[in-house]
Amino acid sequence: MAGTARFGRRLRQLRDRVGLTQVALAQRLGISPSYLNLMEHDRRPLPAAVLVKLAQEFDVDVRTFGGGAEARLASDLTEVFGDPLFDALKVPADEIQELAQQAPTAAAAVVHLFHAWEAARASANAMAERALEPGESGGIDPVRLSSEQVSDLLQKHMNHFPPLEEAAESLRRDARLSDEELFVGLARHLERAYGVRVQIDTVQNMRGALRRFDPATKTLVLSEVLRRGSRNFQLAHQAALLTVPALLDHVAADPVLTSDESRRLARIALASYFASAVVMPYDAFLAAAEAERYDVDLLGHRFRTSFEQVAHRLTTLRRRGREGIPFHMVRVDIAGNISKKFSATAVRFPRFSGLCPLWDVHAAFLRPGFIRVQISKLQDGSRWFSVARTVRKHRGGYHARNVLQAIGLGCALEDAHRLVYADGIDLQNTAAAIPVGMTCRLCERMDCEARAFPPVQKPLSIDENVLGMSFYAPVGGAKDP
Repeated sequence: MAGTARFGRRLRQLRDRVGLTQVALAQRLGISPSYLNLMEHDRRPLPAAVLVKLAQEFDVDVRTFGGGAEARLASDLTEVFGDPLFDALKVPADEIQELAQQAPTAAAAVVHLFHAWEAARASANAMAERALEPGESGGIDPVRLSSEQVSDLLQKHMNHFPPLEEAAESLRRDARLSDEELFVGLARHLERAYGVRVQIDTVQNMRGALRRFDPATKTLVLSEVLRRGSRNFQLAHQAALLTVPALLDHVAADPVLTSDESRRLARIALASYFASAVVMPYDAFLAAAEAERYDVDLLGHRFRTSFEQVAHRLTTLRRRGREGIPFHMVRVDIAGNISKKFSATAVRFPRFSGLCPLWDVHAAFLRPGFIRVQISKLQDGSRWFSVARTVRKHRGGYHARNVLQAIGLGCALEDAHRLVYADGIDLQNTAAAIPVGMTCRLCERMDCEARAFPPVQKPLSIDENVLGMSFYAPVGGAKDP
């Protein structure tokens, strides 16, 4: 069965989960036990008719068999083995793929171990650059590890949590919230249901905080610097912590989170998800997004939210039968650090290194506040349409720091016509697509002026007498696709 997708392991996992023997499952699917046995051992493909039957009988999401998690794991492993640490081993791509397919738990453990080692290496380098004062301690940054685990949790659930959506809808219904008076409605609900009083206070009194809740006095204080939409969001966030704490704990109990730090961070991320669902209710938001052709700024005005909050909400529209466009999203700072990433597409953002500098999310810093669009082509031939814009975080007065970040939002090129940003762009002219990669160490394009590091897939050949496009680019060879 070389070259075909392997679903046997996932089929066995499903059968074990529902507690059926091969004979019993075969009867439910209308096939012979011997054929089921062959499928479970990847000696026969999984027919579409059987996949449909699985979905009907066991309410299985067909994406479970789509290899999305497996592809992400293989991408992570490729990045791990692309580190210079493994240069001498030259681990073949087919072995990496086989490890992800046949031993996903072990593969995930390799990624986790490398992540811990990477954090330890970064910590050691930081300590080496400065002399530690007496009593100062160093070590692995647990928050860095924890934030990646939270990203894994969101990716595992495709950034869609139906129980939180339902809880947010219940809150809006029970509290009789209206979009025009959302702040007043949320404040009234918190006081009636939990005895919580909401106050607005000065920057000086908040001492750097934007939201502070005192359980003893049941007082929720918001900073005066928060705009109307942000105040709504923070009220909804606190409502999540008070309304559905058990649900937050239940989702955060996922085994992908291995520490108290990661579970606490997950609760914060899930409470923010709940807040987005309150401020931008699923059905109304999806209808508006489709009607306005995913105009992020216009949606922000309508729901009184920021560009980033709208972009993030667009990635959560994965309700079965009522899906929006599958998007990937990334947030970077001016130094190229990735601080937020999610993908509902086949784009796999790097976990351990920087994103290719040819993505338009980096160029957004050249014209802050302006929308940039780009058609990109990955080396596998896939083409993508992306939108990028800077977002400014200014929390205070004249002396407050003005932090600039950029948001990148993208989808498959075939979906681009549904976006207002594609107006006036020849989507059929794929020759104009910008060749991009994910990160230099994994990109095989050698004729790239932006290359910062050599690729792991090709030997490094240097001629001191010839200068190419970059230090690592060969001269006189065939042009990369």
